[in-house]
Amino acid sequence: MAKGKITIDENICKGCELCVSVCPKKVLKLAETRINEAGYNPAEVVNDDCIACTSCARMCPDSAITVEKID
Repeated sequence: MAKGKITIDENICKGCELCVSVCPKKVLKLAETRINEAGYNPAEVVNDDCIACTSCARMCPDSAITVEKID
């Protein structure tokens, strides 16, 4: 199965949790101890189980997430 690498632009993220809710592998969660420049807790990657499905990137209303497929 493909692996993926998720990159999040934390300064764009508004902490809406839509990406967290659609991830089938529970790779994302909202940061509990960090706040971005806009005052939101941004999404963060919590494990390396990403399968590059891109659900998180497609769901993000602010295009803050990029997913790359890795061999």
